[in-house]
Amino acid sequence: MAGVSLKCGDCGALLKSVQEAQDHAELTSHSNFSESTEAVLNLVCTTCGKPCRSKTESDLHTKRTGHTEFADKTAEVTKPISLEVPKAAAMDIDEPAAADASTTSQPEEMVAPEVDKKILDELEAMGFPTARATRALHYSGNASLEAAVNWVVEHENDPDIDEMPMVSINSKVEAPKPSLTPEEMKQKAQELRERARKKKEEEEKKTEREKEKERIRIGKELLEAKRIEEQNERKRLMALRKAEKEEEKRAREKIRQKLEEDKAERRRKLGLPAEDPATVKPSTPVVEEKKSMLPVRPATKQEQMRECLRSLKQSHKDDDAKVKRAFQTLLTYIGNVAKNPSEEKFRKIRLNNQTFQDRVGSLQGGIGFLELCGFEKIEGDEFLFLARDKVDMAVLNSAGSELTSAINNPFFGVL
Repeated sequence: MAGVSLKCGDCGALLKSVQEAQDHAELTSHSNFSESTEAVLNLVCTTCGKPCRSKTESDLHTKRTGHTEFADKTAEVTKPISLEVPKAAAMDIDEPAAADASTTSQPEEMVAPEVDKKILDELEAMGFPTARATRALHYSGNASLEAAVNWVVEHENDPDIDEMPMVSINSKVEAPKPSLTPEEMKQKAQELRERARKKKEEEEKKTEREKEKERIRIGKELLEAKRIEEQNERKRLMALRKAEKEEEKRAREKIRQKLEEDKAERRRKLGLPAEDPATVKPSTPVVEEKKSMLPVRPATKQEQMRECLRSLKQSHKDDDAKVKRAFQTLLTYIGNVAKNPSEEKFRKIRLNNQTFQDRVGSLQGGIGFLELCGFEKIEGDEFLFLARDKVDMAVLNSAGSELTSAINNPFFGVL
């Protein structure tokens, strides 16, 4: 059965003519068309006369207008469709007359059909034989290179695929003219270029919007990370201030107790009666009793460092300048290692160096503090050395914080 429509292999649309197929190809860039025996519907609304080409279109018309009656006139308008180039007008004569004429006149001269020379050269350059390329161009209507290639793919199993097609010399003379004039073709190409330019601009704008959204998202993530970092820094500073306040509180309590003891001693020397113990706040015993109820936990390295520095200050409480110089020297050692962990000269200290001995080595707890930071005695206790793989920045930062607090806190080590 001859085909009655053209079917788009890309989207499935049914088209009534080659012209509709060409328009469809220009709008959608689809090029895979084939003949189909499925007719294009022609449902005519009996109320307003609007033709509908599909059931979906008629349903939409009913939804918009409320018209429900349609007359099916598909059979009336359905005509066979062919991709071949139309024959000359002389071929339209009825068959009996043509048969009679053939018996009385000489046979017509047959020649190869005229095709687009440029497209033919391109097909031959792709490796197609001349006869096959000419046949493809002839039966695809000289539409385009892509249409000719599609025809070859669809008819590659035809037995006469490599035979040169022959047409009447009259049909050669009366070959159909192009459907569009050069001016119209130029205008159509301009429209297509303009449409492509607008589409490209829209895609670029869409891409730019996506990039802007991504930049905004990254910016929000960076702000959130910064906020969390600042929050953690505030918590650390609050914890440090709390520890300093507790240290000052203990120092004041110690001074208060010392004042109470001095006061009692003066009263005793003056022969005055001792104060009533009931009026004295039993704060210290209660605190000690509560502390004794708490579970004992091992001291952290930071607490060990603080205790080491407190012991150093209490051992030399009569020479504040010497203690402060020792703390500053230790802070210099720790700071040099933290800033230059790869430099061995900052991680190795000669124990018998006179400057080191005067500032740190001769003070109780000085070498012990460095050992808590990771330094170890090597070469027969001649050097203090901190191996590169044992450099712990967290420990060094804690040591620096403790030394800074000990230097700046006037009550440090009073207890």
